[in-house]
Amino acid sequence: MSKVFNYGSSHLTIGICLDIAQGEIKGAIDSTTAQRVHASWREVETIVHAGHPVYGINTGFGPLCDTRISEADTSTLQANLLKSHSVGVGNPIPQEIAKLMLITKVHALAQGYSGIALETLERITWHINQNIIPVVPEKGSVGASGDLAPLAHLFLPLIGLGEVYANGQKFPAKDVLSTHGLQPLILGPKEGLALINGTQFILAFALKAVQRLNDALNRADLIGAMSLEGLMGSARPFDARLHQLRPYKGTKHVANRLFTLLKDSGICNSHVNCGRVQDPYSLRCMPQVHGASRNAWLHLKELTEIELNSVTDNPIIFNADDTISGGNFHGQPLAMVLDYATIATAELGNIADRRCYLMSEGRYGLPKLLTNNAGLHSGLMIPQYTTAALVTENKTLCFPASADSLPTSLGQEDHVSMGSISGRKLHQVIDNLEYIQAIELLYAAQAMDFRRPLKSTPVVEACHALVREKVSHIEDDRIFADDINALHQLITNGALLATADNAAITYHITLNDDEFGIY
Repeated sequence: MSKVFNYGSSHLTIGICLDIAQGEIKGAIDSTTAQRVHASWREVETIVHAGHPVYGINTGFGPLCDTRISEADTSTLQANLLKSHSVGVGNPIPQEIAKLMLITKVHALAQGYSGIALETLERITWHINQNIIPVVPEKGSVGASGDLAPLAHLFLPLIGLGEVYANGQKFPAKDVLSTHGLQPLILGPKEGLALINGTQFILAFALKAVQRLNDALNRADLIGAMSLEGLMGSARPFDARLHQLRPYKGTKHVANRLFTLLKDSGICNSHVNCGRVQDPYSLRCMPQVHGASRNAWLHLKELTEIELNSVTDNPIIFNADDTISGGNFHGQPLAMVLDYATIATAELGNIADRRCYLMSEGRYGLPKLLTNNAGLHSGLMIPQYTTAALVTENKTLCFPASADSLPTSLGQEDHVSMGSISGRKLHQVIDNLEYIQAIELLYAAQAMDFRRPLKSTPVVEACHALVREKVSHIEDDRIFADDINALHQLITNGALLATADNAAITYHITLNDDEFGIY
C-alpha cells in the first residue's frame, strides 16, 4: 500500500474514500493536522476552566441544555452520552458502511473545529487501518442532530463497550482492545458530543449509493443496447444532433454511450431500410429516461462530495471565545437528494421491465415468450412477473422519507430529516434493480440469439458471450431462478461491466466520461 491520504488536509473524493475502506489507500494524520486538532482541543480545555456555559461542554444535551455540569463531571458526561444514545435496533449495517462512517468522521474531526483529542482521533484511525469495525444497528436515527444512535454505537468501542468485527467475527470490543494491548479511552470535554453529532451514517450510505447507482446506470445502457439489438430497434434516436437540441448532461451522455455501443452493428445495419417508422418508448427514449436518472446521480454525487469535506458536528469551536451552536448536523441536504436518487433508481427498473415485456410479446420477428416451443413450454413468461413484482416494490419505497418529520428531544429537535431512512431505502431499491437487470440480461441474450448469424458490435458481443458462459440458450423450460441468480452474480461482482470495459479498451472505444466517475 503506497498511497496515503492525509485526513483533514486533503480534499476527499468518493473514490478515495471507497479505496480507503477497501484498504487500497491508507488514511493518516499528518503533523499539520495533528497541530490543528490539538489546538482545537486546547480551546475546549480553556472553556472548561473558564466556566462559561457552552452547549455540550459544560451543559447537558438537547432539552437539558440549560443544566450546568461541573468541571469534575465533564468527562463522565461524555461517556454517559455514548451509552445513553446507543439505542439502535435491527440488523447490523454492512461492515463497509460502518467503516465508511469511521473514515468520514475522522476527516470531519481532523479539520480542527470539534475539540477532539488527538489520541481519540488516532484510536479511530487505528480501527480503520486494523479493519476492526464496530457493530452498528441499522435503525434508530432520525437524521436531526446528525445520526445520534448509529454514531453512539460506532464509538462505544472507544470506551471499551459494544461489539466489533475482527477477522470476520463479532467480539466484545473490550476483549479485542485487550488482545491488542489497548485500554479504553477516557473521553474529555466535548468529545462524546463531537463523535455522535454528524451525518456520517447518512453520508456512508450516500457514498456507497453513488458507486452502486453509477454501476447500475452503466449497466442500464449496456443491457438496453442488447435488448434493442434483440428487438432490431434503431440507433437513430441516439444521434448527437438530436440531443444538442435538448442538452441535458445525462441525456447527452447516455445517447453518446448508446450510439457508440451500436456503431457499425451488423444487426442494426441489416434493417436500416425496413418499414418500421419508430420504436416503442422503452427503446428510443433510453437517453431521456436513463439520462434523467444520470442527472439525479450527478446531483447526488455533488452533494455527497460537499458533505464529505464538511464539518457537521456541534457546537463548532472557532476559539474559546467564539463558539457557535448551529445546525450543520441536520441531514436534510442529503436526505432530499437520496430520495431523488431513489426515484431515479426505480425508473431504471421501470423501463427495463417494459423492455422485458416487449421482448416476450412475439413482435419484430421474435417468437412469443422467446421460445420456439410455446405451449408445452412457458418459455420466458414468468421472469417478467418477477420484474413486475420488484418494480412495484420499488414504487412503494419511493415515498420520500425526507417529506416526513416528527419532533424529538422534547421539542428541541422539532424538525428532523429522516435521512437515515432515505439512505437505507435507496439501497433496497438498488438491490431490487440488480435483479431486474439480471432478468433483462436473460431476455436480451435470448432475443439476440434469434438474430444469428447477424452480429452486433464488439462490446455488445463480448457481453453476450459472457452471458452464454454462465447461462445457455433456452430451448426447454428449466428452473429459471438458477439462470437469474447466475446473471445476478455477473452484475454484483462487476464482471459484466469489466467485460464491456475490456472490450472497449481492446477496440479503442470510449464509453465513459470523467464527469460521470467517482474520483
